[in-house]
Amino acid sequence: MSELVIKLETIDPVEFFGNNNAKLKILNKEFSRLRIAARGNKIMVAGSEEDVDLFREKMDKVIHYTEQYGKISDKHLEEILRGGNPYETDFPEFKDNVLVYGPNGTLVRARTANQKKLVELSEHNDIVFAIGPAGTGKTYTAVALAVRALKNKWVKKIILTRPAVEAGENLGFLPGDLKEKIDPYLRPLYDALDDMIPADKLAYFMTNRVIEIAPLAYMRGRTLDNAFMILDEAQNATQLQLKMFLTRIGPSAKCIITGDLSQIDLPRAQVSGLAKTMKILDGIDGIGITRLTDEDVVRHRLVKAIIKAFDREKEREKSQEEQNQSEFHGK
Repeated sequence: MSELVIKLETIDPVEFFGNNNAKLKILNKEFSRLRIAARGNKIMVAGSEEDVDLFREKMDKVIHYTEQYGKISDKHLEEILRGGNPYETDFPEFKDNVLVYGPNGTLVRARTANQKKLVELSEHNDIVFAIGPAGTGKTYTAVALAVRALKNKWVKKIILTRPAVEAGENLGFLPGDLKEKIDPYLRPLYDALDDMIPADKLAYFMTNRVIEIAPLAYMRGRTLDNAFMILDEAQNATQLQLKMFLTRIGPSAKCIITGDLSQIDLPRAQVSGLAKTMKILDGIDGIGITRLTDEDVVRHRLVKAIIKAFDREKEREKSQEEQNQSEFHGK
């Protein structure tokens, strides 16, 4: 007699077992020679060693599928248990450009031409720069790529980081420990993860450091391998900080750097290193650069209009400054 306990650490057991334990009934039906019971997030199995080993093998595939898509239907469960391939089933919701299947059936996909280019560049390069204005989905797409890599077991962990630079507001006076003071800077990264990973599973990943979210300064001295690294808001990093971050990458790691050169929040005494770093690294094999525009904006329709209005004003001011300089030198 052999016994096995499978702990559903990365799957919501309520979602997995379904109404009235429908999926547990399927497991009992397909493995009628085994004694199968569920308690909390554990599945207890007892039977012959051969049958238990087969059950373990099938459940590994079931768990992997559920991690990828955030859910598994009764039909797909039966297909896996019977040796079929559920990935070949013709369901339109499991097709084309979908990066992550989030909670409650949420589909996260590349929605614009440049977002799709970001995905393609990431697949063929280990380091990618994604530059563009607010609302173009550069951070969201980058996080989705990282979550996809983790779900597919291409990497073992995700590292998300930002420079802790205040955007005109001073948060230093706020109460709390260091984490509570820093979290406001990192909130957009948490928001993206909330859309893609169930709350209990995300808590498990964070607790076990499978997903790390930390300020850029915390990256110093580390070597990060088998990881998907994202540096967000990179326009607020100096050239030395960017060099420090990029030299953390290990042999089996991937990295995406996102930034918006029109929203630099560094103090006057500091200079953004993003534009110069891209210029220095442009043309190196394995490094890709994509530039998103206001045409990639996927927020409220007015965001695109706002970006264009500010761009026009910037061009007007630049033109006025050039005219004033010309008049000055002409005197």
